[in-house]
Amino acid sequence: MIPVEEALRRLLEPLRPVGTEQVAITEALGRVLAEDVAARRTQPPFDASAMDGYAVRAADVATVPARLRVIGSVPAGKSFAGTVGPGEAVRIFTGAPVPDGADAIIIQEDTEREGDTVVVKEAGVVGRHIRPAGLDFREGTVALRAGTRLNARDIGLAAAMNRPFLSVRQRPRIAILPTGDEIVMPGDPIGPSQIVSSNGIALAAFVRSIGGEPLLLDIAPDNADAVRRIAAGARGADMLLTTGGASVGEHDLVKDALGADGLVLDFWKIAMRPGKPLMVGDWRGTPMIGLPGNPVSALVCAHLFVRPAVERLSGRRIEQTATETARLARPLPANDRRQDYLRARLTAASDGTLEAHPFEKQDSSMLSLLAEADCLVVRPPLAEAAPSGTRVPIIRLD
Repeated sequence: MIPVEEALRRLLEPLRPVGTEQVAITEALGRVLAEDVAARRTQPPFDASAMDGYAVRAADVATVPARLRVIGSVPAGKSFAGTVGPGEAVRIFTGAPVPDGADAIIIQEDTEREGDTVVVKEAGVVGRHIRPAGLDFREGTVALRAGTRLNARDIGLAAAMNRPFLSVRQRPRIAILPTGDEIVMPGDPIGPSQIVSSNGIALAAFVRSIGGEPLLLDIAPDNADAVRRIAAGARGADMLLTTGGASVGEHDLVKDALGADGLVLDFWKIAMRPGKPLMVGDWRGTPMIGLPGNPVSALVCAHLFVRPAVERLSGRRIEQTATETARLARPLPANDRRQDYLRARLTAASDGTLEAHPFEKQDSSMLSLLAEADCLVVRPPLAEAAPSGTRVPIIRLD
């Protein structure tokens, strides 16, 4: 068995980002930028009013009250053609260009209008309530970096930078091959010794949630020829995921079946729980991850291995962050030589501290507890017993 960290390194090392494509900004949410994005204009492109009020010369309102003659009005989207001179003011609205000659904005609440005259009741300061040109960004500024997975805020920024189209990575195509005589799809007839398959459907949803394009293949029965025939549907994909057939037994045929069809196995068996029987290799030029058949094991391994693999294929820029921790709400016994990932709920204690509540049962077939969990509590190999209150590393399942 190899450590989790080594397994992850060996999985990611040969992976390279997929190709690129141009998409409209309206279709770019969740996509990963393939190149840096620079602004095509300055924002704001002019000195703009930050408030509704009056554009004035600060020198004219250094002493208040001050009476100024209103010589015009400028709404957002328009401009004032003249110049504000001594003793003059222009009615202005938020976002409108500040007229020439003016160097301060007096908000309307601090004024009183009397026909063509405005009485200013609050002294003005040069630059007050004015957004200078380029306050947000200037033309040529690189504000979004390659490798960013675009969220709604990024989309808004790209739009403001006048970028209607963006170069993004293609969505990695991830083929998913469930295996086993004992499983059937939801809604299909179920034999007396069969169960409903959840792994393929759950993995497809997981892949889609992290930016991949899932291709869910038919369930392969425990027959080498059938495994090879159905796996052929994965050709052209960027990665193949299999579930089941990864442990020791005469009916676990994935390794042998694909081994006879070009699979080069890198490693098999990881010092972790759940998920020990995980395979990684290359099948006819396609990276392959063989996930365990137990539903919880498959999804835990998906979080730990499939997510970073899809991110690497997506060209996503991943920042190194400190490990998040939480305080144990109940004691845990000493660990053996495998790294444990315990399903747990998260709550906020009375003092505001994040607390982890590992479930008493950690059976790798219990999907209901995985669905209820907020995080995985990480227990390193040979970790000593941990009393309540111990801070432990966690991985969120958001």
